[in-house]
Amino acid sequence: MIETDASMARNATASGLSPLRPAPLKVLFAIPEGDGSAHSMIFARRQAEALRRRGVEVVEFYLKSRTSMRALVQEWKRFDAELSGFAPDVIHAQFGTVTAAFAALGARGRPLLITYRGSDLNPSPGGSLWRGICARMLSQIAALRATRMVCVSQELRDRLWWRRPRVTVLPTGVPLREFHARPRDLARRKLGWPEGAPVVLFNAGRDPRVKRLDLALAAVGIALRSLPEMRFEVLAGSAPPGSIPALMNAADCLLVTSDFEGSPAVVQEALASNLPIVSVDVGDVRERIERVSNTRLVSRDPESIARALVEMVARPLRTDGSRKVPELGMDVVAERVHRLYFECLRERGH
Repeated sequence: MIETDASMARNATASGLSPLRPAPLKVLFAIPEGDGSAHSMIFARRQAEALRRRGVEVVEFYLKSRTSMRALVQEWKRFDAELSGFAPDVIHAQFGTVTAAFAALGARGRPLLITYRGSDLNPSPGGSLWRGICARMLSQIAALRATRMVCVSQELRDRLWWRRPRVTVLPTGVPLREFHARPRDLARRKLGWPEGAPVVLFNAGRDPRVKRLDLALAAVGIALRSLPEMRFEVLAGSAPPGSIPALMNAADCLLVTSDFEGSPAVVQEALASNLPIVSVDVGDVRERIERVSNTRLVSRDPESIARALVEMVARPLRTDGSRKVPELGMDVVAERVHRLYFECLRERGH
């Protein structure tokens, strides 16, 4: 059952969190625009929709620039106008770096929740070294102004320099309405894939260097010596979100080789789809695949990864990962975020 703001407020009142609110809670999402595509920052959009189902009034503010001072001044004016017009109860920065710092400076004393998702605190091999350092520094500084924070993994929380007691560790969440197990052959017919060839799926994201596509290719090259018919399907960051569930069900294994992650959504999606996983120990993957059948945690060595891939896809099986994902469902995560908003209000005396 989905609690409304009224029932949530009554429960919060009983526990001393917040007085009863006569109107829906109003939250302004501050979101980096990313590449500007319709599916950029899809996890933030999904969370907004899940919160709306709970009765929260959410407005999404997309920060169009994070590098140009002139553009940021214009964005500041637009943000200020949004605050005046919408009058949110809570501001929720959906990423660290410039987005979190921008929201912290523009909050006008309103409660601020920041969600750190990975590359905003983790080292990144891509792009300018100094730009990356400055971006992560802004993430750390913004934490000083946050009322509450969310980190998508414990590893990410440990990267914060201060105020860790204000952090809730909460994975991004997976939309279980979209990601669930379906027959592999049916998914392959839908995609036009041959039914017999084993398929390894890899998410390269928007920067293959961050996901270590080079390491994945080296491992696959070795595995092909034993399984020359094996296919390697690489997902680019431009892949439409609606296509991912079918790909998860059609593949035989997900491969993860990143050096740094927060809580990779692709792993949660694979679990929901009962797709076997071979992964290095990164982010919260160890925790996610613990006691899940047909999953392997491997060292960052092409030979070790290749052996695990061959073992996994030579006799294709599915996992029992879907039994672990109810706790990671988008609606469950949204409920916890909703409660954090009331904690933010209590902190500020609202």
